[in-house]
Amino acid sequence: MAGNLRRALAERFDEELKFFKNWIDMPQAVGAIVPTSSITARKMASVVNPASDLPVLELGPGTGVITKAILQAGIKPQNLWSIEYSADFVEHLREHYPAVNIIHGDAFDLNKTLGDKADQRFDSVISAVPLLSFPVPQRIAYVEALLDRLPVGRPVVQITYSPRSPVPAHKGNYVVEHLDLVLRNIPPAQLWIYRRPLAS
Repeated sequence: MAGNLRRALAERFDEELKFFKNWIDMPQAVGAIVPTSSITARKMASVVNPASDLPVLELGPGTGVITKAILQAGIKPQNLWSIEYSADFVEHLREHYPAVNIIHGDAFDLNKTLGDKADQRFDSVISAVPLLSFPVPQRIAYVEALLDRLPVGRPVVQITYSPRSPVPAHKGNYVVEHLDLVLRNIPPAQLWIYRRPLAS
């Protein structure tokens, strides 16, 4: 038991060190100095639908805390597509999640990043991309592009560390919903959902 605990703590420390190193190297691409907490990750993953025939798209998986939560929510590894900008994180993810579709690329240019799978539709999107590092028009375009890949009503979940939605309401064809405030995260995390409005 003690040996297992030591291994788990060592792995957690290694992940946090890797995350911090990437934050130092690319602060705009890595939005926090430590990985997302498992509590936050589980809350984000709670929106996925394992019964759907469509895969889930994860953006900015980092060291894989949210990836793990999505798999634990019942998504098969082959039905999870994770896009990561950092080459170091991509290497780490491919080692720890070899059956997941880990793609090295830019979440803001999905047509290029997805290549011959650019027309793929998804059940939902789980995003940990640090949107506050980008101008508001780019954030709006980001969410709009993601929603174009989902069935109407299915969610894009976004984590942020600001009390307000990083993508403002009433600026496009989407509705904004506050999912949760997770205090047991460093820093405390705000979770937001964006969806296409259902026809009335």
